[in-house]
Amino acid sequence: MPGVEGTTRVLAGPQGRPGAPIFAVGESLDDRDEALGSVTTSFAVVGASAVLLASLLGYLLASIGLRPIEAMRRRAGGISLDHPGERLPLPRARDEVHRLAETLNEMLERLERSFERERRFVADASHELRTPVAVIKTEIEGTLRAGDLSPDVREALVAVVDECDHLAQLAEDLLVIARAADGKLPVRLEEIQVRPALESVRERFGDRAQEHRRPVLVATPGDLVVMADPLRLRQALGNLTDNALRHGAGAITLSARPEDSGVAIGVADEGPGFEEGVAGRAFERFARGDAARTRGGSGLGMAIVQAVADAHGGHAEIRSAPNTSVVLWLPGVPEPSR
Repeated sequence: MPGVEGTTRVLAGPQGRPGAPIFAVGESLDDRDEALGSVTTSFAVVGASAVLLASLLGYLLASIGLRPIEAMRRRAGGISLDHPGERLPLPRARDEVHRLAETLNEMLERLERSFERERRFVADASHELRTPVAVIKTEIEGTLRAGDLSPDVREALVAVVDECDHLAQLAEDLLVIARAADGKLPVRLEEIQVRPALESVRERFGDRAQEHRRPVLVATPGDLVVMADPLRLRQALGNLTDNALRHGAGAITLSARPEDSGVAIGVADEGPGFEEGVAGRAFERFARGDAARTRGGSGLGMAIVQAVADAHGGHAEIRSAPNTSVVLWLPGVPEPSR
């Protein structure tokens, strides 16, 4: 419409009877459009603010409601056999979360009691096995030294000695596992001359190695000293030598040399080494290859070696040059401070 800004709405119609003059009324729609635009803008701003405020309020309420569950999750992540008796925290509110925490604490207590019973049973059983097995082995070895045995009888007695060694080693391994707390072994460190320790292992397996025509050699300088627990070191080296006799071939070499401010003690043989796919998990409990299953063994020997190494702050690894060997690295004797 001339003289009017924006869109105009016009109503026109006759004045009463037919033929009467036509009237027309008009009005600009700018005010209406402005009012509707203001209402739309208000709804957009207030609506978005309300949604944001509701979201923040909902997140805050959810966080407050889930705080006891988060506290339970953090505590559950730190519960281990290293610290028996730890339980999940109980929220103050006597609601479903509180009852869930009580139920989980009761379950943890039952599991802890069950584990403790099994550990005591394994420790007692392995301890009771050691004496009769040692007596049987001593009697059979005495019979072998006496001579006057037919080849068949001698072969049978040698096989019995091998099984006695296996049973004795298994009993010691089970005892170590039972005494271990979450993979950590208690040790009593003292200075140990490495060469006498290796010669003691050679004497321990000397008769068995001689029957199998497998010489046991010691190659180490005479002045090497490590900080170790004598019992744990003897057990680790015994496990490695037993594995070499059981699964290896040719001469067995017990060696030691200085390495990285410590001493690397290795047990090697002339056999083919570990099966493909076994070397990567050899230090896990009950890890055995297919060939090892047919020749006996419990799969605990290497795991015990790793546990002994960890307890001393050292490590164990498999090396393949020049022959396959398992190396136990232990820290040396620290130099006295001036």
